[in-house]
Amino acid sequence: MKLATCNEPWRGTPVEEVFRVVARIGYEGVEIAPFTLADHVGQISAARRKAIRKAAEDVDLAIIGLHWLFVSPKGLHLTAPDQAVRQRTLDYLKSLVDFCSDIGGHVMIVGSPQQRNIEPPNTFEEGWKRVRDMLASVAPTCADRDVTICIEALSPKETNFIQTLEESSRFVDEIGHPNIDVMLDCKAIVTMPDGIEGTIRKHGRRAKHFHANEPCGKGVGMPLNESEGVNVDWQLVLAALTESGYEGWVSCEPFDYHPDPTTVAETGFSVLREAMC
Repeated sequence: MKLATCNEPWRGTPVEEVFRVVARIGYEGVEIAPFTLADHVGQISAARRKAIRKAAEDVDLAIIGLHWLFVSPKGLHLTAPDQAVRQRTLDYLKSLVDFCSDIGGHVMIVGSPQQRNIEPPNTFEEGWKRVRDMLASVAPTCADRDVTICIEALSPKETNFIQTLEESSRFVDEIGHPNIDVMLDCKAIVTMPDGIEGTIRKHGRRAKHFHANEPCGKGVGMPLNESEGVNVDWQLVLAALTESGYEGWVSCEPFDYHPDPTTVAETGFSVLREAMC
């Protein structure tokens, strides 16, 4: 099982420097939030894409893929009743697939809760069909570029659309394409009926990606106060992943970067590495 971390905690720092920091800590991979590089990935030239890929390779770091796909440009939405909005979103999704492949990535995580929420008078069933049709239409491009889009089931606090692994699994089964699948996010699966370990054991074999974080959103292993609950037992989590047959990356995705991004990343790596022993 290989460890990765996300780049957005260092937003504003040149990505080449982020790669050096991540590799120095010991991570083998990095997950990219495209909005940290440009408002629209179409603004990133072919030469710059090659340079990003080479910068990672130069420090023996794999770019594993993309997440936070629809933060920018503004106005994207997956379930919107406005067909023009959905078309812009689909066009951008195809651009992201090409960008992901160009920089060496193989997975793209559809999280972006604000850009998928069902908004009245839109119904859940209408939104479901719109997103399903959108992802089905981009699946052949994914296959051509060796990229898998993963649906991220999120907690009810974050979104009203696809909140459990049962839902995300049923959703991708309706699409029925190997390049559209599911992933696991620790912060989200703690809210699901089977809890963290139970959900992992049930769905880990199928999952194509895993986000590691504390349920409150802090980085793996970071100190928690009383209101933030207790830290995850990462030894049990990693054991459940192994027992489930999961074969993907374990990628740290913190939402709280205090006291600083590097300390959060170092702590997460140390805790997960120890939990593997």
